[in-house]
Amino acid sequence: MKRSDLVDAKALARLMRAQVHARLPMAGTLTGQHKSPHKGSSVEFAEYRKYVPGDDVRLLDWRVYGRTDRFYLKEFEADTNLRSWLVMDCSASMGYAAGGMTKLDYARRMAAALGYLLVRQGDAVGLTCFAEETFLDVPARRNAAHLGRLFEGLTQLKPRGRTALAPALHSLAERLPRRGMVLIFSDCFAPLEELLPALQHLRFQKHDIAVFQLLDRAELEFDFKQPTRFVDMESGSSLLAEPELARAGYLGELNRFLAALKTGCREFKTEYRQVVTDEDYETAVSQFLADRSRRK
Repeated sequence: MKRSDLVDAKALARLMRAQVHARLPMAGTLTGQHKSPHKGSSVEFAEYRKYVPGDDVRLLDWRVYGRTDRFYLKEFEADTNLRSWLVMDCSASMGYAAGGMTKLDYARRMAAALGYLLVRQGDAVGLTCFAEETFLDVPARRNAAHLGRLFEGLTQLKPRGRTALAPALHSLAERLPRRGMVLIFSDCFAPLEELLPALQHLRFQKHDIAVFQLLDRAELEFDFKQPTRFVDMESGSSLLAEPELARAGYLGELNRFLAALKTGCREFKTEYRQVVTDEDYETAVSQFLADRSRRK
């Protein structure tokens, strides 16, 4: 894929009207626009605390003193910059496309747009790509030259091998230095008894997680008419089936899997977003940004 295919300048111009907001307090190194777990001196009030000698008397609340005859200080939310990581599933199943764009091509366009917006607003972005093992790990940086490195990495991705989504997320949770935003792009075709504990591990480390589950319309509707040989893109095993006979059973299992995934994400405070690859990726990104803005 060429970089010109990865980034649509007109789409970015429209998306730049919005910003990427974190749902949780972040721990960065610079002053920024995201809430910090530490107290500071921004305009948003956090809480009162008792005065101790040496505190700045300008922060005393004299109205509270008038009511209680005690000295209390106002504390405010500190603002910070954000560290975020784009996590790309590059297993063979991400190469599936019933007719249009593959799931991987769609994912990297979304990741490129979000990465551009984050760097533009002064936040640091990293990139982790994996299949059977992690093969590309770009640390989070916030300068324009680094953005070029991210785009170069995204253009070179190819679907291959089996997925190792859960191990990749566990590894990421262990090595990320501080709380940040983790954006996961995957079809999530992994055992939930392995995947959900990996999401819980990231949440335990105080990360703000969003999972973009990318699915092809054919995977959701199973609208096949003729006898078809279905091939597992990761293992190579195949099955000849009559779609009319298999449809009800397939859709039942799929819907149970999707419901369990959504429930698990909700339990571990992970934002879940299902994305269908025949929809405009710009719309998927703008809806994500709008929802984040409203929550903020």
